[in-house]
Amino acid sequence: MENEALSKNFIEQIIDKDIESGHCKKVITRFPPEPNGYLHIGHAKSILLNYGLAKEYGGQFNMRFDDTNPTKEKVEFVDSIKADVEWLGAEWNGDVLFASDYFPQMYEAAVKLIKKGKAYVDDLSAEEIRQYRGTLTEPGKESPYRNRSVEENLQLFEEMKEGKYADGTKVLRAKIDMASPNINMRDPIIYRVAHMTHHRTGDQWCIYPMYDFAHPIEDAVEGITHSICTLEFEDHRPLYDWVVIETGYKTSPEENPKQIEFAKLYLTNVVTGKRYIKKLVEDGIVDGWDDPRLVSIAALRRRGFTPEAIKMFVELVGVTKAQGSVEYPMLEYCIREDLKLKVKRMMAVLDPVKLVIDNYPEGQVEYMEVANNQENPEMGTRKVPFTKELYIEREDFMEEPPKKYFRLFPGNEVRLMNAYFVTCTDYVKDENGKVIEVHCTYDPETKGGNFTGRKVKGTIHWVSATEGCKAEVRLYENIVDEEKGVYNEEDGSMNINPNSKTVLTECYLEPELMKAVSEDKFQFVRNGYFCVDNKDSEPGKPIFNRIVSLKSSFKLQK
Repeated sequence: MENEALSKNFIEQIIDKDIESGHCKKVITRFPPEPNGYLHIGHAKSILLNYGLAKEYGGQFNMRFDDTNPTKEKVEFVDSIKADVEWLGAEWNGDVLFASDYFPQMYEAAVKLIKKGKAYVDDLSAEEIRQYRGTLTEPGKESPYRNRSVEENLQLFEEMKEGKYADGTKVLRAKIDMASPNINMRDPIIYRVAHMTHHRTGDQWCIYPMYDFAHPIEDAVEGITHSICTLEFEDHRPLYDWVVIETGYKTSPEENPKQIEFAKLYLTNVVTGKRYIKKLVEDGIVDGWDDPRLVSIAALRRRGFTPEAIKMFVELVGVTKAQGSVEYPMLEYCIREDLKLKVKRMMAVLDPVKLVIDNYPEGQVEYMEVANNQENPEMGTRKVPFTKELYIEREDFMEEPPKKYFRLFPGNEVRLMNAYFVTCTDYVKDENGKVIEVHCTYDPETKGGNFTGRKVKGTIHWVSATEGCKAEVRLYENIVDEEKGVYNEEDGSMNINPNSKTVLTECYLEPELMKAVSEDKFQFVRNGYFCVDNKDSEPGKPIFNRIVSLKSSFKLQK
Protein backbone atom coordinates (compact mmCIF):
# COMPACT_ATOMS: atom_id res chain seq x y z
CA MET A 1 0.00 0.00 0.00
CA GLU A 2 2.90 2.37 0.78
CA ASN A 3 4.41 1.83 -2.70
CA GLU A 4 1.00 2.43 -4.27
CA ALA A 5 0.69 5.77 -2.43
CA LEU A 6 4.17 6.82 -3.56
CA SER A 7 3.32 6.02 -7.20
CA LYS A 8 0.30 8.32 -7.13
CA ASN A 9 0.68 11.90 -8.33
CA PHE A 10 0.17 14.77 -5.92
CA ILE A 11 -3.42 15.39 -7.05
CA GLU A 12 -4.40 11.79 -6.39
CA GLN A 13 -2.82 12.07 -2.94
CA ILE A 14 -4.93 15.18 -2.19
CA ILE A 15 -8.09 13.40 -3.34
CA ASP A 16 -7.26 10.37 -1.19
CA LYS A 17 -6.94 12.61 1.88
CA ASP A 18 -10.22 14.38 1.07
CA ILE A 19 -12.02 11.05 0.81
CA GLU A 20 -10.43 9.80 4.02
CA SER A 21 -11.36 12.99 5.92
CA GLY A 22 -14.95 12.88 4.69
CA HIS A 23 -14.70 16.14 2.72
CA CYS A 24 -15.37 14.25 -0.51
CA LYS A 25 -18.11 11.63 -0.95
CA LYS A 26 -17.96 11.46 -4.76
CA VAL A 27 -15.18 12.88 -6.94
CA ILE A 28 -16.56 15.33 -9.51
CA THR A 29 -14.21 17.03 -11.99
CA ARG A 30 -14.75 19.21 -15.04
CA PHE A 31 -13.11 20.50 -18.20
CA PRO A 32 -14.06 24.19 -18.56
CA PRO A 33 -12.73 25.71 -21.83
CA GLU A 34 -13.64 29.18 -23.05
CA PRO A 35 -15.05 28.80 -26.60
CA ASN A 36 -12.73 31.41 -28.12
CA GLY A 37 -10.54 29.14 -30.26
CA TYR A 38 -9.60 25.54 -30.98
CA LEU A 39 -8.07 23.33 -28.29
CA HIS A 40 -4.37 22.41 -28.48
CA ILE A 41 -2.13 19.64 -27.13
CA GLY A 42 -1.88 21.36 -23.72
CA HIS A 43 -5.67 21.16 -23.33
CA ALA A 44 -5.48 17.44 -24.09
CA LYS A 45 -3.47 17.00 -20.88
CA SER A 46 -6.17 18.80 -18.88
CA ILE A 47 -9.02 16.86 -20.52
CA LEU A 48 -7.39 13.48 -19.95
CA LEU A 49 -6.31 14.38 -16.40
CA ASN A 50 -9.78 15.52 -15.29
CA TYR A 51 -11.56 12.67 -17.02
CA GLY A 52 -9.01 10.12 -15.83
CA LEU A 53 -9.39 11.16 -12.18
CA ALA A 54 -13.18 10.97 -12.33
CA LYS A 55 -12.94 7.51 -13.89
CA GLU A 56 -10.28 6.31 -11.44
CA TYR A 57 -12.39 7.23 -8.42
CA GLY A 58 -15.73 6.13 -9.87
CA GLY A 59 -16.88 9.73 -9.97
CA GLN A 60 -18.29 12.18 -12.51
CA PHE A 61 -16.74 14.29 -15.28
CA ASN A 62 -18.55 17.44 -16.46
CA MET A 63 -18.09 19.20 -19.77
CA ARG A 64 -18.69 22.91 -19.28
CA PHE A 65 -18.02 25.96 -21.43
CA ASP A 66 -16.86 29.11 -19.65
CA ASP A 67 -18.77 31.39 -22.01
CA THR A 68 -18.67 34.62 -20.01
CA ASN A 69 -16.92 36.75 -22.67
CA PRO A 70 -19.20 37.18 -25.72
CA THR A 71 -16.66 39.36 -27.57
CA LYS A 72 -14.49 36.38 -28.58
CA GLU A 73 -16.78 33.35 -28.44
CA LYS A 74 -18.32 31.47 -31.37
CA VAL A 75 -20.56 28.45 -31.88
CA GLU A 76 -17.85 27.14 -34.26
CA PHE A 77 -15.46 26.89 -31.32
CA VAL A 78 -18.08 25.19 -29.13
CA ASP A 79 -18.64 22.53 -31.80
CA SER A 80 -14.92 21.98 -32.40
CA ILE A 81 -14.19 21.60 -28.68
CA LYS A 82 -16.98 19.07 -28.19
CA ALA A 83 -15.67 17.06 -31.16
CA ASP A 84 -12.12 17.12 -29.74
CA VAL A 85 -13.17 15.94 -26.28
CA GLU A 86 -15.28 13.15 -27.77
CA TRP A 87 -12.44 12.09 -30.05
CA LEU A 88 -10.06 11.84 -27.09
CA GLY A 89 -12.53 9.43 -25.49
CA ALA A 90 -13.46 11.59 -22.49
CA GLU A 91 -17.12 10.82 -21.76
CA TRP A 92 -18.86 13.61 -19.90
CA ASN A 93 -21.81 13.26 -17.58
CA GLY A 94 -25.24 14.22 -18.94
CA ASP A 95 -25.63 17.29 -21.11
CA VAL A 96 -22.94 19.77 -22.05
CA LEU A 97 -23.02 22.60 -19.52
CA PHE A 98 -22.46 26.33 -20.00
CA ALA A 99 -21.45 29.09 -17.60
CA SER A 100 -24.22 31.14 -19.19
CA ASP A 101 -26.71 28.65 -17.69
CA TYR A 102 -25.74 30.11 -14.31
CA PHE A 103 -25.96 33.82 -15.12
CA PRO A 104 -29.03 34.22 -12.86
CA GLN A 105 -27.23 32.55 -9.92
CA MET A 106 -24.14 34.69 -10.51
CA TYR A 107 -26.21 37.84 -10.53
CA GLU A 108 -27.93 36.82 -7.28
CA ALA A 109 -24.54 35.98 -5.74
CA ALA A 110 -23.29 39.47 -6.65
CA VAL A 111 -26.39 41.02 -5.07
CA LYS A 112 -25.73 38.95 -1.96
CA LEU A 113 -22.18 40.32 -1.73
CA ILE A 114 -23.46 43.88 -2.08
CA LYS A 115 -25.98 43.31 0.72
CA LYS A 116 -23.18 41.93 2.94
CA GLY A 117 -21.10 45.02 2.23
CA LYS A 118 -18.60 42.87 0.32
CA ALA A 119 -19.05 44.44 -3.15
CA TYR A 120 -19.46 47.94 -4.56
CA VAL A 121 -20.03 49.71 -7.87
CA ASP A 122 -16.98 51.68 -8.99
CA ASP A 123 -16.89 54.55 -11.50
CA LEU A 124 -13.11 54.61 -11.97
CA SER A 125 -11.89 54.01 -15.51
CA ALA A 126 -9.92 50.88 -16.37
CA GLU A 127 -6.69 52.91 -16.40
CA GLU A 128 -7.49 54.50 -13.02
CA ILE A 129 -8.22 51.08 -11.51
CA ARG A 130 -4.82 49.88 -12.71
CA GLN A 131 -3.13 52.92 -11.16
CA TYR A 132 -4.98 52.50 -7.85
CA ARG A 133 -4.11 48.79 -7.66
CA GLY A 134 -0.49 49.41 -6.62
CA THR A 135 2.49 47.18 -7.37
CA LEU A 136 4.11 44.04 -6.01
CA THR A 137 6.01 46.21 -3.53
CA GLU A 138 3.45 48.99 -2.87
CA PRO A 139 -0.11 48.59 -1.56
CA GLY A 140 -3.05 49.82 -3.57
CA LYS A 141 -5.26 52.84 -2.87
CA GLU A 142 -8.95 52.62 -2.09
CA SER A 143 -11.35 53.90 -4.74
CA PRO A 144 -13.27 57.07 -3.78
CA TYR A 145 -16.43 55.05 -4.57
CA ARG A 146 -15.51 52.17 -2.25
CA ASN A 147 -17.71 53.26 0.63
CA ARG A 148 -20.98 53.79 -1.19
CA SER A 149 -23.96 52.61 0.80
CA VAL A 150 -25.48 49.17 0.27
CA GLU A 151 -28.65 50.82 -1.06
CA GLU A 152 -26.78 52.95 -3.61
CA ASN A 153 -24.74 49.97 -4.78
CA LEU A 154 -27.86 47.84 -5.19
CA GLN A 155 -29.55 50.56 -7.23
CA LEU A 156 -26.48 51.18 -9.43
CA PHE A 157 -25.95 47.47 -10.04
CA GLU A 158 -29.60 47.06 -11.00
CA GLU A 159 -29.26 49.99 -13.40
CA MET A 160 -26.12 48.40 -14.89
CA LYS A 161 -28.20 45.29 -15.51
CA GLU A 162 -30.96 47.36 -17.11
CA GLY A 163 -28.51 48.82 -19.64
CA LYS A 164 -28.45 52.40 -18.36
CA TYR A 165 -24.67 52.72 -18.54
CA ALA A 166 -22.20 52.52 -21.43
CA ASP A 167 -19.44 49.95 -21.64
CA GLY A 168 -16.49 50.81 -19.38
CA THR A 169 -18.31 53.43 -17.30
CA LYS A 170 -19.07 51.24 -14.29
CA VAL A 171 -17.90 47.93 -12.81
CA LEU A 172 -18.81 45.92 -9.75
CA ARG A 173 -15.82 45.15 -7.52
CA ALA A 174 -15.40 42.79 -4.58
CA LYS A 175 -14.50 44.65 -1.39
CA ILE A 176 -11.58 42.70 0.05
CA ASP A 177 -8.22 44.34 0.87
CA MET A 178 -6.38 46.99 -1.17
CA ALA A 179 -3.24 46.36 0.92
CA SER A 180 -3.17 42.62 0.36
CA PRO A 181 0.25 41.26 -0.72
CA ASN A 182 -1.72 39.24 -3.32
CA ILE A 183 -2.74 41.72 -6.04
CA ASN A 184 -5.64 39.46 -7.04
CA MET A 185 -7.26 40.25 -3.69
CA ARG A 186 -7.11 44.04 -4.12
CA ASP A 187 -10.80 44.59 -4.80
CA PRO A 188 -10.98 42.60 -8.06
CA ILE A 189 -13.59 43.43 -10.69
CA ILE A 190 -16.37 40.82 -10.66
CA TYR A 191 -18.83 42.33 -13.19
CA ARG A 192 -18.46 44.67 -16.15
CA VAL A 193 -20.87 46.34 -18.57
CA ALA A 194 -20.70 44.84 -22.07
CA HIS A 195 -23.45 45.54 -24.60
CA MET A 196 -22.69 42.45 -26.68
CA THR A 197 -24.86 39.73 -28.15
CA HIS A 198 -24.07 36.39 -26.48
CA HIS A 199 -24.01 33.22 -28.61
CA ARG A 200 -26.57 31.56 -26.29
CA THR A 201 -28.37 34.23 -24.27
CA GLY A 202 -28.62 36.79 -27.09
CA ASP A 203 -29.25 40.30 -25.72
CA GLN A 204 -30.74 39.17 -22.42
CA TRP A 205 -27.72 40.44 -20.48
CA CYS A 206 -25.58 43.55 -20.87
CA ILE A 207 -23.47 42.84 -17.79
CA TYR A 208 -21.16 39.85 -17.65
CA PRO A 209 -19.24 38.26 -14.75
CA MET A 210 -15.46 38.11 -14.76
CA TYR A 211 -13.79 34.70 -14.90
CA ASP A 212 -12.43 34.81 -11.33
CA PHE A 213 -15.96 35.38 -10.01
CA ALA A 214 -17.87 33.13 -12.38
CA HIS A 215 -15.64 30.06 -12.29
CA PRO A 216 -15.85 29.24 -8.56
CA ILE A 217 -19.62 29.72 -8.64
CA GLU A 218 -19.95 27.39 -11.64
CA ASP A 219 -17.89 24.79 -9.78
CA ALA A 220 -19.95 25.20 -6.62
CA VAL A 221 -23.32 24.99 -8.41
CA GLU A 222 -22.25 21.79 -10.16
CA GLY A 223 -20.82 20.26 -6.99
CA ILE A 224 -17.30 20.05 -8.41
CA THR A 225 -15.05 18.61 -5.72
CA HIS A 226 -11.65 19.23 -7.27
CA SER A 227 -11.21 22.19 -9.61
CA ILE A 228 -7.97 21.30 -11.37
CA CYS A 229 -6.24 24.11 -13.27
CA THR A 230 -2.78 25.19 -14.37
CA LEU A 231 -0.13 26.94 -12.28
CA GLU A 232 -0.85 30.47 -13.44
CA PHE A 233 -4.04 30.32 -11.33
CA GLU A 234 -2.18 29.50 -8.11
CA ASP A 235 -2.21 33.15 -7.00
CA HIS A 236 -5.94 33.26 -7.78
CA ARG A 237 -6.76 30.44 -5.33
CA PRO A 238 -7.39 32.77 -2.32
CA LEU A 239 -9.93 34.67 -4.46
CA TYR A 240 -11.53 31.38 -5.58
CA ASP A 241 -11.99 30.39 -1.92
CA TRP A 242 -13.18 33.89 -0.97
CA VAL A 243 -15.93 33.79 -3.62
CA VAL A 244 -17.33 30.38 -2.67
CA ILE A 245 -17.17 31.18 1.06
CA GLU A 246 -18.66 34.71 0.85
CA THR A 247 -21.43 33.62 -1.51
CA GLY A 248 -22.36 30.83 0.91
CA TYR A 249 -21.38 27.75 -1.06
CA LYS A 250 -18.86 26.62 1.59
CA THR A 251 -17.72 27.72 5.02
CA SER A 252 -13.96 27.03 4.90
CA PRO A 253 -11.13 26.58 2.34
CA GLU A 254 -10.82 22.89 3.34
CA GLU A 255 -14.27 22.09 1.98
CA ASN A 256 -15.04 21.34 -1.64
CA PRO A 257 -14.87 22.73 -4.27
CA LYS A 258 -11.08 22.83 -3.96
CA GLN A 259 -8.77 24.42 -6.51
CA ILE A 260 -5.58 22.44 -7.29
CA GLU A 261 -2.90 23.65 -9.70
CA PHE A 262 -0.55 21.57 -11.87
CA ALA A 263 2.18 22.37 -14.41
CA LYS A 264 1.10 23.22 -17.94
CA LEU A 265 2.25 21.14 -20.88
CA TYR A 266 4.74 23.12 -22.97
CA LEU A 267 5.98 21.67 -26.27
CA THR A 268 9.16 23.11 -27.73
CA ASN A 269 9.14 24.89 -31.08
CA VAL A 270 5.40 24.87 -31.64
CA VAL A 271 2.77 27.61 -31.93
CA THR A 272 -0.03 27.31 -29.36
CA GLY A 273 -1.05 30.92 -28.66
CA LYS A 274 -4.55 31.58 -30.04
CA ARG A 275 -3.72 35.05 -31.33
CA TYR A 276 -0.69 33.70 -33.21
CA ILE A 277 -2.68 30.84 -34.75
CA LYS A 278 -5.42 33.32 -35.67
CA LYS A 279 -2.82 35.42 -37.48
CA LEU A 280 -1.45 32.37 -39.33
CA VAL A 281 -5.01 31.59 -40.47
CA GLU A 282 -5.84 35.18 -41.46
CA ASP A 283 -2.54 35.60 -43.36
CA GLY A 284 -3.19 32.38 -45.31
CA ILE A 285 0.02 30.74 -44.05
CA VAL A 286 -2.06 27.79 -42.84
CA ASP A 287 -5.40 26.63 -44.19
CA GLY A 288 -7.32 26.80 -40.91
CA TRP A 289 -7.13 25.96 -37.20
CA ASP A 290 -6.88 22.30 -38.22
CA ASP A 291 -3.87 22.70 -40.54
CA PRO A 292 -1.68 19.60 -39.94
CA ARG A 293 1.35 21.77 -39.15
CA LEU A 294 -0.31 23.07 -35.99
CA VAL A 295 -0.74 21.28 -32.67
CA SER A 296 -4.41 22.01 -32.12
CA ILE A 297 -6.18 18.74 -31.34
CA ALA A 298 -8.10 19.05 -34.63
CA ALA A 299 -4.81 19.54 -36.50
CA LEU A 300 -3.16 16.56 -34.81
CA ARG A 301 -6.18 14.43 -35.70
CA ARG A 302 -6.05 15.60 -39.32
CA ARG A 303 -2.30 14.95 -39.44
CA GLY A 304 -2.97 11.38 -38.31
CA PHE A 305 -2.25 11.28 -34.59
CA THR A 306 -4.44 8.94 -32.55
CA PRO A 307 -6.12 9.42 -29.16
CA GLU A 308 -4.04 6.49 -27.89
CA ALA A 309 -0.79 8.20 -28.88
CA ILE A 310 -1.83 11.44 -27.18
CA LYS A 311 -2.80 9.53 -24.02
CA MET A 312 0.59 7.79 -24.03
CA PHE A 313 2.29 11.17 -24.44
CA VAL A 314 0.34 12.73 -21.55
CA GLU A 315 1.20 9.76 -19.32
CA LEU A 316 4.91 10.03 -20.18
CA VAL A 317 4.87 13.77 -19.37
CA GLY A 318 3.21 13.09 -16.00
CA VAL A 319 1.49 15.40 -13.50
CA THR A 320 3.72 17.66 -11.43
CA LYS A 321 4.03 21.13 -9.94
CA ALA A 322 7.37 21.68 -11.69
CA GLN A 323 7.12 23.78 -14.83
CA GLY A 324 9.14 22.58 -17.81
CA SER A 325 8.99 21.93 -21.52
CA VAL A 326 8.80 18.73 -23.56
CA GLU A 327 10.51 18.02 -26.86
CA TYR A 328 8.19 17.49 -29.85
CA PRO A 329 10.02 14.23 -30.79
CA MET A 330 8.47 12.63 -27.68
CA LEU A 331 5.03 13.09 -29.25
CA GLU A 332 6.34 11.60 -32.50
CA TYR A 333 7.73 8.65 -30.57
CA CYS A 334 4.26 7.98 -29.12
CA ILE A 335 2.52 7.86 -32.51
CA ARG A 336 5.18 5.52 -33.91
CA GLU A 337 4.77 3.23 -30.92
CA ASP A 338 0.98 3.25 -31.27
CA LEU A 339 0.89 2.57 -35.02
CA LYS A 340 3.77 0.16 -35.56
CA LEU A 341 1.73 -2.98 -34.83
CA LYS A 342 -1.66 -1.60 -35.89
CA VAL A 343 -1.36 -0.49 -39.50
CA LYS A 344 -0.62 -2.11 -42.84
CA ARG A 345 2.80 -1.54 -44.38
CA MET A 346 2.10 -0.54 -47.95
CA MET A 347 4.29 0.37 -50.92
CA ALA A 348 4.14 3.93 -52.19
CA VAL A 349 6.64 5.67 -54.46
CA LEU A 350 6.76 9.40 -53.72
CA ASP A 351 9.46 10.55 -56.17
CA PRO A 352 9.05 8.07 -59.04
CA VAL A 353 11.31 6.98 -61.86
CA LYS A 354 10.20 4.19 -64.20
CA LEU A 355 11.84 0.78 -63.98
CA VAL A 356 11.44 -1.48 -67.05
CA ILE A 357 12.16 -5.22 -66.75
CA ASP A 358 13.19 -6.00 -70.32
CA ASN A 359 12.92 -9.82 -70.09
CA TYR A 360 9.58 -9.86 -68.23
CA PRO A 361 6.57 -11.04 -70.34
CA GLU A 362 4.69 -8.17 -72.01
CA GLY A 363 1.18 -7.65 -70.60
CA GLN A 364 1.58 -10.16 -67.76
CA VAL A 365 0.24 -9.30 -64.30
CA GLU A 366 1.41 -11.40 -61.36
CA TYR A 367 0.06 -11.00 -57.84
CA MET A 368 2.71 -11.16 -55.16
CA GLU A 369 1.75 -12.20 -51.65
CA VAL A 370 2.85 -9.53 -49.21
CA ALA A 371 2.64 -9.49 -45.39
CA ASN A 372 0.47 -6.64 -44.15
CA ASN A 373 2.74 -6.11 -41.14
CA GLN A 374 5.88 -8.18 -40.68
CA GLU A 375 5.89 -7.53 -36.93
CA ASN A 376 2.25 -8.57 -36.53
CA PRO A 377 1.52 -11.80 -38.45
CA GLU A 378 -2.10 -11.74 -37.24
CA MET A 379 -2.75 -8.94 -39.75
CA GLY A 380 -2.41 -11.47 -42.57
CA THR A 381 -1.33 -10.89 -46.17
CA ARG A 382 -2.52 -9.19 -49.36
CA LYS A 383 -1.94 -9.58 -53.11
CA VAL A 384 0.02 -6.82 -54.87
CA PRO A 385 0.13 -6.60 -58.71
CA PHE A 386 3.55 -6.92 -60.37
CA THR A 387 4.16 -5.99 -64.04
CA LYS A 388 6.89 -5.39 -66.62
CA GLU A 389 6.91 -1.65 -65.91
CA LEU A 390 7.21 -0.41 -62.33
CA TYR A 391 7.96 2.78 -60.46
CA ILE A 392 10.76 2.98 -57.91
CA GLU A 393 12.04 5.88 -55.81
CA ARG A 394 14.42 8.13 -57.72
CA GLU A 395 16.93 7.90 -54.87
CA ASP A 396 17.07 4.11 -55.39
CA PHE A 397 19.07 4.52 -58.62
CA MET A 398 22.41 6.24 -59.18
CA GLU A 399 24.56 6.41 -62.30
CA GLU A 400 27.81 6.68 -60.35
CA PRO A 401 27.17 5.55 -56.78
CA PRO A 402 29.44 6.26 -53.81
CA LYS A 403 30.83 3.43 -51.71
CA LYS A 404 28.32 1.50 -49.60
CA TYR A 405 25.45 2.38 -51.96
CA PHE A 406 23.68 -0.95 -52.34
CA ARG A 407 20.68 -0.01 -54.43
CA LEU A 408 20.38 0.09 -58.22
CA PHE A 409 23.27 1.18 -60.43
CA PRO A 410 24.60 -0.21 -63.71
CA GLY A 411 25.58 -3.86 -63.26
CA ASN A 412 24.25 -4.17 -59.69
CA GLU A 413 21.62 -6.67 -58.54
CA VAL A 414 18.98 -5.82 -55.91
CA ARG A 415 15.90 -7.39 -54.46
CA LEU A 416 12.50 -5.95 -55.43
CA MET A 417 10.65 -6.32 -52.14
CA ASN A 418 8.50 -9.48 -52.08
CA ALA A 419 9.07 -10.00 -55.84
CA TYR A 420 12.29 -10.80 -57.75
CA PHE A 421 15.99 -10.09 -57.93
CA VAL A 422 16.73 -7.64 -60.77
CA THR A 423 20.01 -6.45 -62.30
CA CYS A 424 20.40 -2.97 -63.77
CA THR A 425 21.44 -3.04 -67.44
CA ASP A 426 20.84 0.48 -68.73
CA TYR A 427 19.13 3.82 -68.18
CA VAL A 428 17.62 6.62 -70.29
CA LYS A 429 17.91 10.39 -69.81
CA ASP A 430 15.83 13.24 -71.18
CA GLU A 431 17.23 16.28 -73.02
CA ASN A 432 18.04 17.93 -69.68
CA GLY A 433 20.13 15.02 -68.48
CA LYS A 434 17.53 13.76 -65.99
CA VAL A 435 17.15 9.98 -65.70
CA ILE A 436 13.62 9.08 -66.81
CA GLU A 437 13.87 5.31 -67.16
CA VAL A 438 15.96 2.51 -65.68
CA HIS A 439 16.25 -0.85 -67.45
CA CYS A 440 16.97 -4.20 -65.87
CA THR A 441 16.51 -7.93 -66.21
CA TYR A 442 14.95 -10.25 -63.66
CA ASP A 443 15.72 -13.79 -62.51
CA PRO A 444 12.50 -15.88 -62.52
CA GLU A 445 14.06 -18.28 -59.98
CA THR A 446 14.07 -15.60 -57.27
CA LYS A 447 10.29 -15.11 -57.01
CA GLY A 448 9.11 -13.89 -53.63
CA GLY A 449 12.34 -12.03 -52.97
CA ASN A 450 13.52 -14.53 -50.35
CA PHE A 451 15.83 -16.46 -52.69
CA THR A 452 18.86 -17.85 -50.84
CA GLY A 453 20.93 -19.05 -53.80
CA ARG A 454 22.97 -15.85 -53.73
CA LYS A 455 23.05 -12.73 -51.61
CA VAL A 456 22.13 -9.18 -52.51
CA LYS A 457 22.69 -6.24 -50.19
CA GLY A 458 19.98 -3.91 -51.42
CA THR A 459 16.18 -4.19 -51.19
CA ILE A 460 13.91 -1.57 -52.73
CA HIS A 461 10.14 -1.15 -52.90
CA TRP A 462 8.11 -0.61 -56.06
CA VAL A 463 4.63 -0.02 -57.48
CA SER A 464 3.25 -1.29 -60.78
CA ALA A 465 3.23 1.48 -63.39
CA THR A 466 0.08 0.08 -65.06
CA GLU A 467 -1.85 -1.30 -62.07
CA GLY A 468 -0.81 1.25 -59.45
CA CYS A 469 -2.63 4.52 -58.83
CA LYS A 470 -1.53 8.15 -58.77
CA ALA A 471 -2.28 10.20 -55.67
CA GLU A 472 -1.40 13.42 -53.87
CA VAL A 473 0.85 13.14 -50.85
CA ARG A 474 1.65 15.99 -48.46
CA LEU A 475 4.86 16.10 -46.47
CA TYR A 476 4.83 18.31 -43.40
CA GLU A 477 7.67 19.77 -41.38
CA ASN A 478 7.56 22.08 -38.38
CA ILE A 479 5.92 25.39 -39.32
CA VAL A 480 8.50 27.07 -37.06
CA ASP A 481 12.09 27.68 -38.11
CA GLU A 482 13.61 25.57 -35.33
CA GLU A 483 17.05 27.19 -35.57
CA LYS A 484 15.58 30.62 -34.83
CA GLY A 485 12.88 29.55 -32.33
CA VAL A 486 9.15 30.29 -32.43
CA TYR A 487 9.15 34.06 -31.94
CA ASN A 488 11.38 36.88 -33.14
CA GLU A 489 12.69 38.62 -30.01
CA GLU A 490 12.88 42.03 -31.70
CA ASP A 491 9.29 42.43 -32.89
CA GLY A 492 7.43 39.38 -31.52
CA SER A 493 6.67 38.03 -35.00
CA MET A 494 6.84 34.31 -35.77
CA ASN A 495 9.83 32.70 -37.43
CA ILE A 496 8.08 30.73 -40.17
CA ASN A 497 9.70 27.80 -41.96
CA PRO A 498 8.98 28.44 -45.68
CA ASN A 499 9.39 24.72 -46.44
CA SER A 500 6.93 23.41 -43.86
CA LYS A 501 4.60 21.89 -46.48
CA THR A 502 5.54 19.99 -49.64
CA VAL A 503 2.78 18.77 -51.97
CA LEU A 504 3.68 15.82 -54.20
CA THR A 505 1.20 15.17 -57.01
CA GLU A 506 3.02 12.47 -58.99
CA CYS A 507 3.13 9.73 -56.38
CA TYR A 508 2.29 6.12 -57.28
CA LEU A 509 0.64 3.85 -54.73
CA GLU A 510 -0.58 0.30 -54.46
CA PRO A 511 -4.13 0.16 -55.92
CA GLU A 512 -5.60 -0.97 -52.56
CA LEU A 513 -4.74 2.44 -51.10
CA MET A 514 -7.30 4.10 -53.36
CA LYS A 515 -10.03 2.46 -51.26
CA ALA A 516 -8.79 4.19 -48.10
CA VAL A 517 -11.22 6.53 -46.36
CA SER A 518 -10.87 9.56 -44.10
CA GLU A 519 -8.34 9.11 -41.26
CA ASP A 520 -7.24 5.63 -42.38
CA LYS A 521 -3.58 5.16 -41.47
CA PHE A 522 -0.74 3.23 -43.06
CA GLN A 523 3.00 2.85 -43.01
CA PHE A 524 4.47 3.62 -46.42
CA VAL A 525 7.52 1.37 -46.59
CA ARG A 526 10.70 3.40 -45.94
CA ASN A 527 8.79 6.70 -46.18
CA GLY A 528 6.98 6.98 -42.84
CA TYR A 529 3.47 6.81 -41.44
CA PHE A 530 0.64 8.42 -43.43
CA CYS A 531 -3.02 9.25 -42.92
CA VAL A 532 -5.90 10.03 -45.28
CA ASP A 533 -6.63 13.75 -44.95
CA ASN A 534 -10.07 14.23 -43.38
CA LYS A 535 -10.74 17.59 -45.02
CA ASP A 536 -9.63 17.55 -48.67
CA SER A 537 -9.95 13.86 -49.60
CA GLU A 538 -12.83 12.63 -51.77
CA PRO A 539 -14.27 9.11 -52.20
CA GLY A 540 -11.87 7.14 -54.40
CA LYS A 541 -9.44 10.06 -54.37
CA PRO A 542 -7.65 10.07 -51.02
CA ILE A 543 -4.99 12.62 -50.17
CA PHE A 544 -2.32 11.37 -47.79
CA ASN A 545 -0.64 13.38 -45.03
CA ARG A 546 2.66 12.23 -43.61
CA ILE A 547 2.14 11.84 -39.88
CA VAL A 548 5.77 11.22 -39.03
CA SER A 549 8.91 9.77 -40.57
CA LEU A 550 10.17 6.33 -39.56
CA LYS A 551 13.31 7.51 -37.79
CA SER A 552 13.30 9.12 -34.38
CA SER A 553 15.81 11.17 -32.45
CA PHE A 554 13.88 10.56 -29.20
CA LYS A 555 15.03 7.87 -26.77
CA LEU A 556 12.67 6.84 -23.99
CA GLN A 557 14.48 6.95 -20.62
CA LYS A 558 13.75 3.78 -18.68
